[in-house]
Amino acid sequence: MEAVMNFEGACHCGAVRFTVRLTDGLRSARRCTCSYCRMRGAIAVSADLDGVDIIQGGELLTLYRFNTNTARHYFCSRCGIYTHHQRRSNPKQYGVNVACLEGISPFDFQEVAVYDGMRHTADGFPVTRAGTLIFRAAE
Repeated sequence: MEAVMNFEGACHCGAVRFTVRLTDGLRSARRCTCSYCRMRGAIAVSADLDGVDIIQGGELLTLYRFNTNTARHYFCSRCGIYTHHQRRSNPKQYGVNVACLEGISPFDFQEVAVYDGMRHTADGFPVTRAGTLIFRAAE
């Protein structure tokens, strides 16, 4: 997969549109095992805070916070799709839902690193890789 740095993105209904400049292209793709990410199931890539520009529908974004209230999870109030979140592990970065990026599918990634979010680095635990999510297309 090429390391394209700039993308346009949108929620499912198209009401929220944004541009994103990724800090490490698609190489930063990952998942997390925390209670929220487990249920959400999204693959996220990294962008600096100034790397995400909401160009339409910012007023439709809804904020969800839980536990320590540090991470900020944004989703479209119309269609419910998670677009991005400000990370607890690095509050200077957003995690951006790859499924919202134009021309990218979560199924484009053969392997995705999964990190242990239950024992969070912000709580003093070391960064621990919990496993690898593997996608194999049917033959």
